[in-house]
Amino acid sequence: MHGPIVDKIYLQPLGFLRGCTASRAVKAGQARWLAGGGAADGSGLAYAMVRIIFRQGAARHREEIYPVYRLDDYLSGLSVAEQEEAAALLEHIDAPRPALAGPGAGEKSLKNLSWSKPLIQGIVNVTPDSFSDGGRFDRLEAAVAHARALIEAGADIIDIGGESTRPGAAKVSIEVELERVIPVIERLKDCATPISIDSRNAAVMRAALKAGAHIINDVSALTHDEESPACAVEANCPVILMHARHTPDRMQDDPRYDDVLLDVYDYLEERLKSCAAAGIAHHRLIIDPGIGFGKTVDHNIELLANLSLFHGLGVPLLLGVSRKSFIGHITGEQRAEARLAGSLAAGQAGCDQGVQILRVHDVDECRQARDIWAALRG
Repeated sequence: MHGPIVDKIYLQPLGFLRGCTASRAVKAGQARWLAGGGAADGSGLAYAMVRIIFRQGAARHREEIYPVYRLDDYLSGLSVAEQEEAAALLEHIDAPRPALAGPGAGEKSLKNLSWSKPLIQGIVNVTPDSFSDGGRFDRLEAAVAHARALIEAGADIIDIGGESTRPGAAKVSIEVELERVIPVIERLKDCATPISIDSRNAAVMRAALKAGAHIINDVSALTHDEESPACAVEANCPVILMHARHTPDRMQDDPRYDDVLLDVYDYLEERLKSCAAAGIAHHRLIIDPGIGFGKTVDHNIELLANLSLFHGLGVPLLLGVSRKSFIGHITGEQRAEARLAGSLAAGQAGCDQGVQILRVHDVDECRQARDIWAALRG
């Protein structure tokens, strides 16, 4: 036995391998494919190490790092309950992620999306006050033109939002949010690229899905509006669940955690279970650790450095770091629109840990970086 029984175990895949090296290591039993290898041909990432974290209450009790080829021997020394928990986590980490799909027209629009390389979700803020591009695309023609430009640049998904969720942002009315986003979605019906609606409000979600959206992207993880889970069940569409501490107007008021990495993991795990209990299919769900949403710079760095832990939840992982203020705090660049290099570096950290979706402002540049990374990986 390896010490006293603890409240919870977490497994984090580490030591990532790519290409032929990954294939050889997996065949030799020295590595395991992450999320099924990312594609049917096993061209994705493999991991050669596992970090085992033990938590008692709010605190980490201990942690160990073991190579994959010795992992079974180590786990055999744990209690039966801990072995079962670890086995379930490994199954989540290793299992292929089902392709995104939605009902009806959504099924057709989403069928070509796969996880062979990270998807790029392009941001269209139809708002006057978003932190980076507020006021640039808050008119219908400008928003539609911007969305089409992002599609031309290589966006796999277009994310349309009508309410700013920047730190300190005030809530807008449902009517205003609808007036901003619905005409844009309707004008994009002729595009093959799927649309996600970035909203916390069930009425906006329903109207957007009816207008032609395919995916729900909720920064409150379906907690802001009590009707949101039912809306997601009715739509039977993919849902992005993000972690945020409090509402946007309060989220940066002295954010504190017992352990930011494990606390965010536990929150998202609870939301996945709650959604399942509400009737939302597990394979429809996507998680987002919510970089910058109720977190200090140190919190964001801890999450970015350990994104691979979230693969233990067994669903696709989205990362949104584009132009965010933590980049400015680290680099000294105060202009959001001038943080491209920092955004690419942070996004690369996500790719290197197997994230499946990157939410970005600068689609063309991020697509180039993604494609070069994928070519080197293959």
